[in-house]
Amino acid sequence: MANNIKSQRDILDKLNIEELNSMQKEANKIIVKNENTIVLSPTGTGKTLSFLMPLFSVLDPKVDGIQALIVVPSRELAIQIEQVFRHMGTGFKLNAVYGGRSKSKDRMELKHIPSVLIGTPGRILDHFTDERMDTNTVKYLVLDEFDKILEVGFEEELSQILGFLPNLEKRILTSATNIEKVPSFVKLKEPKILNYLDAGSKSKLDLKVVEYVKSQKADILVDLLKHLGNQNGIVFCNFKATIEEVSSLLEENNVEHSCFSGGMEQIERERSLIKFRNGSTHVMVATDLAARGLDIPELSYIIHYELPHAYEEFTHRNGRTARVSANGTSYVLKDKDRSLPDFIKNTTLLKQFKNAGLAKPYHTTLFISGGRKDKISKGDIAGLFMKIGGLSSDELGLIELKQDCAFVAVPLKKADQLIKKLNNSHLKKKKVRIYGI
Repeated sequence: MANNIKSQRDILDKLNIEELNSMQKEANKIIVKNENTIVLSPTGTGKTLSFLMPLFSVLDPKVDGIQALIVVPSRELAIQIEQVFRHMGTGFKLNAVYGGRSKSKDRMELKHIPSVLIGTPGRILDHFTDERMDTNTVKYLVLDEFDKILEVGFEEELSQILGFLPNLEKRILTSATNIEKVPSFVKLKEPKILNYLDAGSKSKLDLKVVEYVKSQKADILVDLLKHLGNQNGIVFCNFKATIEEVSSLLEENNVEHSCFSGGMEQIERERSLIKFRNGSTHVMVATDLAARGLDIPELSYIIHYELPHAYEEFTHRNGRTARVSANGTSYVLKDKDRSLPDFIKNTTLLKQFKNAGLAKPYHTTLFISGGRKDKISKGDIAGLFMKIGGLSSDELGLIELKQDCAFVAVPLKKADQLIKKLNNSHLKKKKVRIYGI
């Protein structure tokens, strides 16, 4: 690692991580030594750090150009990796580009060329074909969640992107499932394969079946959520229409929740994730878009409200709980008149529910109309809410700082009072609006 960038220990301290896990340690060594690497590891095992940490062995602060390109299948994964990179505090500049946000905003930010560019295939290709940047300096390529990139139909865009990269020295592919075939255009010659997929077998996942008759399915879901109490979990559905039905049902039963699907606007999806991450909601109702590639907290359970169509979807959903060696439960809602798919095995039947209750979450989320571009820091926000707002450090929840705004978790019972007291306050030189979302 170069002397002019932070040591691995400095970066881990920034991330509040004591040490890398065994997969990350091995991946770091292999990626540094090899030109072509495939990292196979279950969802939630830290693949992002497996390729970001060795990235700094190839980044050169003297190079004025993009040195590393990270291609991802979704906006959410791009945002997640961007956040991890920023928290690492390396001193190198990163930009994230993806569909659903203004191209003019991209162009403004890309006037100052980053060392690392991350994005979705379509948006990256847009910028490459418009010749907005020199791609000859790119030496390090990551195709994160590579199987998903191909699954959602980005093979053509990916092929064109690689045509713009004549000077690649390292290629890294990551996946949460086995990669059956890598297209020839990737030029992944004799890759070193790191396979940690069996690590998932060490997890302590309980598979429980909850039976229902058709007319009682909705009621059974509510009873199950009351049985689970205020634990964090995802209710998986197959369609946006089902999510809307389940959301209405939960509203009728006063169950605080957020929703997440491809049919939602990006800003809505991002806010749903923020509220779920900071504890403003304990339940998220989602499609398989939430099955991987999202930065969300460890989950106690997931519920298959609608059964997945294939084993791969079932595996990815379950991967959201019982990560690595943790405990978790996957609940399968089953019509009494139908049998389960062959790929759902080793289940036990949940016959009785207790009623643990569903209390309102302790926190709610407030929006702040200022962010990094206004030179506002998390410390500035914490100072405002503690010194002026009167919150203690124990009451103040997670603060998420974006480029042009921020979100902060505060006690629900104090939210209205905080808005009245702090709205139109000044943070640095900016007068900010503060309101609930």
